[in-house]
Amino acid sequence: MRRRGVTVILGALITALLAVGVMAIPLPYVVLKPGPTVNTLGSDNGKEVIQVTKAQVTTSAGQLRLTTVGVQRKVELVWAIGGWFSDEQAVVPHDLIYPPDRSEQQVEQQNAEEFQSSQTSAETVALRELGYPVQTFVTDVAPTGAANGVLRKDDVITAVNGTKVTSPDKLTQLVQAKPAGTTLTISYTRAKKPATAKITTKAAEGSSTPRIGVSIDKKQPHPFTVSIDLDEIGGPSAGLMFTLGIIDKIKTEDLTGGKIIAGTGTIDDEGNVGPIGGIPQKLVGAKDAGAQIFLVPIDNCAEALRNAVPGLPMAEVATIDDALTALQTFTSGGTPKPCTAS
Repeated sequence: MRRRGVTVILGALITALLAVGVMAIPLPYVVLKPGPTVNTLGSDNGKEVIQVTKAQVTTSAGQLRLTTVGVQRKVELVWAIGGWFSDEQAVVPHDLIYPPDRSEQQVEQQNAEEFQSSQTSAETVALRELGYPVQTFVTDVAPTGAANGVLRKDDVITAVNGTKVTSPDKLTQLVQAKPAGTTLTISYTRAKKPATAKITTKAAEGSSTPRIGVSIDKKQPHPFTVSIDLDEIGGPSAGLMFTLGIIDKIKTEDLTGGKIIAGTGTIDDEGNVGPIGGIPQKLVGAKDAGAQIFLVPIDNCAEALRNAVPGLPMAEVATIDDALTALQTFTSGGTPKPCTAS
């Protein structure tokens, strides 16, 4: 009996040890959790998030909070089980966040680059909303190009057939909208004097793509400087909230109306708000930070509705203008356009 008792005890101990070992084995998953939120109108680690020099800035009564997702890279079975049963976390394959053809360092580098790009686009869009448009100017004219003898270096192209040129990409789009051989009316300024010219597009050699034969770049003259200082956050999803933050800092009006507003979404140079990942975790993080409304990219609305957080209304936004309208409506006591599943 004593021998049997010892055997039972040893068996139980071995089983327990094996269970502990299994629970501690790293799994090929990561856990997504609500990450920190940051008020773009405030400070982080003792530094202003959005810094403006050579201009008077305003102080708002409320907050514009960007939202993030925390990633737990090392996942043991005990953590995975907790994540699977959590409403606030998600357990996803490691390769979904860190593709096997790239190292974690390469992924982090890409996230840092996308974060920097989002800041640049946020500044571009905010400055345009503040009355400082992007100017598309000529850097060179091809000797055999369609614009030779018509346009000159440093000319600012303002419109094509009456449609405003808001960026170099927009100019390319307008020129290529019609086949080669089409005569376009090009509006431009030279030494700050407006003018127009007729230019017939030519196809590039070995291609049917229409061109006017100029190299272009962009500039956005403004009397102040804007910089964003925020550590340990990557990816492009803060673009929308950075844009709103820059506008609020420089505009005399308080966009927040004293409210705590959170949101997410990429921003491109044209002011379009793009979808992001981790919307369920970002909604939870926003609610925990006291947000009173959440700005959701239109393409994330279906997912956001499936993961709605009680007490946190959501507004659908597709552009920066949508976001500004939502803020104005909300802060004046109205109900912004809600998220829809379609």
